[in-house]
Amino acid sequence: MTQLQEQKWQIPHYEIYNLADKKSKYCVCIFVINEGEKIQKQLKKMGSISETIDVIIADGGSTDNSLELNFLKQVNVRTLLIKKDRGKLSSQMRMAFAYALQEGYQGIITIDGNNKDDPRAILDFMKALDEGWDHLQGSRFIPGGKAINTPWERYLAIRLIHAPLISLASGFHYTDTTNGFRAYSRRFLLDTNVNPFRDIFSVYELHYYLSIRANKLGYRVKELPVTRSYPLNQPTPTKISPIKGNLRVMITLIKACLNQYNPFY
Repeated sequence: MTQLQEQKWQIPHYEIYNLADKKSKYCVCIFVINEGEKIQKQLKKMGSISETIDVIIADGGSTDNSLELNFLKQVNVRTLLIKKDRGKLSSQMRMAFAYALQEGYQGIITIDGNNKDDPRAILDFMKALDEGWDHLQGSRFIPGGKAINTPWERYLAIRLIHAPLISLASGFHYTDTTNGFRAYSRRFLLDTNVNPFRDIFSVYELHYYLSIRANKLGYRVKELPVTRSYPLNQPTPTKISPIKGNLRVMITLIKACLNQYNPFY
């Protein structure tokens, strides 16, 4: 805990359930909150991939009994983290990153737990981390990527608003800035000029901030092709409310682009 104390990390309270020994220098952190069968199908689909990388579940406090420990052991999950504090996605990210860094992982891959993403791309992210990249963004909109049944309103928001604004703010041309399939090097997350372990990161701030900050500080940034698939002829699965939620996303995006989450000493 010395490093934690020295950097004064702000981390939500959480419970740790270690189910297996560490076996890899990289881990994949999966963020979930009441994903039910979707996370169970995703973990089963990961199959042999979970034998080559440590899988960490970062749960925001699910109440649907989808993360039963015996099941997680069967699908090669190494650790279950359960947040016991306020906040949403960014709080889960701070929890997972802090745990992973304290465990000595050299790189952290992230993926949503809603079974929209093809997990086979995890192997490409591991290879890119081996090559020395620091911030890797998954994109369904570059050669090799696939956007399957993407809702038109989401497609337009990403392509015409979200990605252009983050690209302008960061100086790096991103194409898919809402995709949670990403990876970060240890050196990037531990840089005190990044300092992601602050309570200001609670909802969606951290995703946007890290995308901008990486290139601004001269870290190696790259997009990798991924596949994201939405269910056909069904309502768009999302935890963002149509009015209040989307307004908050826009406000957060603008604040990130204006460097309002940068650390000040």
